[in-house]
Amino acid sequence: MAGLYFEEFEVGRKFEHAVRRTVTETDNVLITALTMNPAAVHLDKEAAKDTEFGEPLVNSVLTLGLMVGISVSDTTYGTTIANLGWEKVKFTRPVRVGDTLHIETTVVAKRESRSRKDSGIVTFEHRAFNQRDEEVASCLRAALMRKRPSA
Repeated sequence: MAGLYFEEFEVGRKFEHAVRRTVTETDNVLITALTMNPAAVHLDKEAAKDTEFGEPLVNSVLTLGLMVGISVSDTTYGTTIANLGWEKVKFTRPVRVGDTLHIETTVVAKRESRSRKDSGIVTFEHRAFNQRDEEVASCLRAALMRKRPSA
């Protein structure tokens, strides 16, 4: 199992995820269509020329999804029971088609579950950066994590 159990997380531990992802125009069009977001800034190159950005921007739902998704294989793959929520989601710079994102995750809190003896809650801070190492997004994510099975 690639993910870590509750006991293996330590507050302050930082993960610099090796997987990077270049965002394509197809990615942006698909997520924008799938989420029913018809905003011209995501889909219309001609309309986007007249914005302060001068070109289409990547839908922030994709940015958030990649930021969390890239972290999974190093942290929670197969050991998470459920995501409990995202807080303080911020998009600090626009993401454009062709940007390559890399992600850092830090464990910022953990505690035993009050209702489940087999699990605990870990809070992660995820941060996304573009190819120029400029932060483009961040969030806190709380996850209900499995404890290591008894032998």
